[in-house]
Amino acid sequence: MTHLSQSAFAMARKNGGFTLSFEVFPAADAAGNDALVAMARELQCYTPAFMSVTYGAGGSTQNRTLQSVSRLVGETDHSIAGHLTCVGAERRKTDAVVDMYEQLGLRHIVALRGDAPAGSARYQAHPQGYRNARDLVASLARRGGFDISVAAYPEVHPDSPSREADMDNLAAKLDAGADRAITQFFFDNDMFYRLQDRCAARGLSQPIVPGILLIHDFAKVCSFAARCGTSIPEWLHARFAGLEADLEAQKLVAASVAAEQVLDLAARGSRHFHFFTLNRPDLALAMCRCLGILPAERQSEAA
Repeated sequence: MTHLSQSAFAMARKNGGFTLSFEVFPAADAAGNDALVAMARELQCYTPAFMSVTYGAGGSTQNRTLQSVSRLVGETDHSIAGHLTCVGAERRKTDAVVDMYEQLGLRHIVALRGDAPAGSARYQAHPQGYRNARDLVASLARRGGFDISVAAYPEVHPDSPSREADMDNLAAKLDAGADRAITQFFFDNDMFYRLQDRCAARGLSQPIVPGILLIHDFAKVCSFAARCGTSIPEWLHARFAGLEADLEAQKLVAASVAAEQVLDLAARGSRHFHFFTLNRPDLALAMCRCLGILPAERQSEAA
């Protein structure tokens, strides 16, 4: 990973500054929603572009997602983005969720195909549903009035037969009306830069936003990465070696790793960062400060 000098960082901030967004997952109960709202309030003073709330395959967390979205819309100042998948659902049911999002005041949707449900060997489109994320994006674009984000994969989606097919799919989603792509998490920035190059070669002009996973438990991250096809570099294994029982030391290492990754991306031109928070604010707050983003009250003092 390239070291970012102070002069390079200053130049990055001068050329447009940085924006950020956060991803959370829906709470399981009222107490969880209380904690989620409290966390969101901690983060809102850094004026993120939006906070997105995930949505399980086949709508498996639909009710929880809508409850969390409703609380966040009503009790925080965040612009909320709702995730939406099309796996295992008829079009009318998927469209009904869009209606509910609209009623809650959401104008931003993260449109995803969704993973195959547990126990299924591979994804299969519902006979009366949207076939894939491209179809879902096209429907949202025809409806109008929504800001639409889609997913991109620096290391290729596990279901894609080839990198070329993966790029065809990304291009189709962007051409169907998506405003940006947010990447799956990655730890080797060169993979992200190669994705940017492939998008540029295709003439795709929408922003490709790096998705940054904040590591709160390295063992769990390794398990998650194995399921979604993300590689863990040997140097990252070495950083966390021997810290299995020391979560405080893991947090220090995680902050260092995330800071190095984010600042290297900033030096190479990234201006928006999407943080997968795992519903914990500490490392997300640290990354805000790492980028030199001040809380709102400090911004007014510095003006």
